[in-house]
Amino acid sequence: MVQVVCLDPHDPNNNFMYCPSFPAAILFSVLFGLTTIVHLIQAIHYGKRFLWVCIMAAIWETGGLVLRSLAVLHPTSETFGTSSQLLILLAPIWINAFLYMLMSRFVYFFIPERRVAGISAQRLSLCFVLLDITSFLMQAAGGSMINPSNSAEAQMRGIHIYMGGIGLQQFFILGFVGLVVRFHYKMLSLDGSEEWKRPLYAMYASLLLITIRIVYRLIEFSSGIYSPLTMHEAPFYCLEATPMFCALLLWNVCHPGQILVGPDSEFPKKVKKSKRGEKEFVPLVPASSPPYAFK
Repeated sequence: MVQVVCLDPHDPNNNFMYCPSFPAAILFSVLFGLTTIVHLIQAIHYGKRFLWVCIMAAIWETGGLVLRSLAVLHPTSETFGTSSQLLILLAPIWINAFLYMLMSRFVYFFIPERRVAGISAQRLSLCFVLLDITSFLMQAAGGSMINPSNSAEAQMRGIHIYMGGIGLQQFFILGFVGLVVRFHYKMLSLDGSEEWKRPLYAMYASLLLITIRIVYRLIEFSSGIYSPLTMHEAPFYCLEATPMFCALLLWNVCHPGQILVGPDSEFPKKVKKSKRGEKEFVPLVPASSPPYAFK
């Protein structure tokens, strides 16, 4: 029987402000581990290079929960506690990046002119991923400061920086939702297959799950270091771990590889140089080939 030591929640050496559950940490470690394995198998099966971003999200979530399990057994270990916290706080940004990259490929694959709201598919991916990186850096800087070994002042400063980072993340999500809705409207105006609807609804659901998680974190940290949310473990599993697991599981069920099939399912790439040493643009398909589109 594993013995969990419950320390004083106000102890500066304690990683938790409550008595943590070891079985819950193990359960979610296994759940995230399983979805990671499935994503790896699916990535190999469908051969989509951009899926590494989703796999990274799953690996970070799994690593965060495994380290959390170790932190439960060693509640005063700064290594386990800080590492676990950072991975769990930052992993959802990888899911965000995956959605941005996936939507850009939907635009390239389904829309005849390969742009939405005047933004080309390639530029859409680049812009939102760069915005995601900005949010990532802010959250990483703030999250690293939310450490029980730091002073209360330093922790509060880290909380404010982290809140600014996830606030930016949510702001970018709202802008992205506008593009997703525009894509949805454009697709409804085209005559053709409706196979795009299932993954698009999965994207809506994923964005909602990430928003639930962001709102939870904003409310949690807005109350300071000690609050009803930080002093109890249930909110973490209900509003952080469960939404992120569901977001990853959704893409196991509605995997983009099931619909993004053929040469137009990926962006063209620059692959080789001419004999004179000049780069040549080599598309994946002949220029005369129409996009997937409904023609």
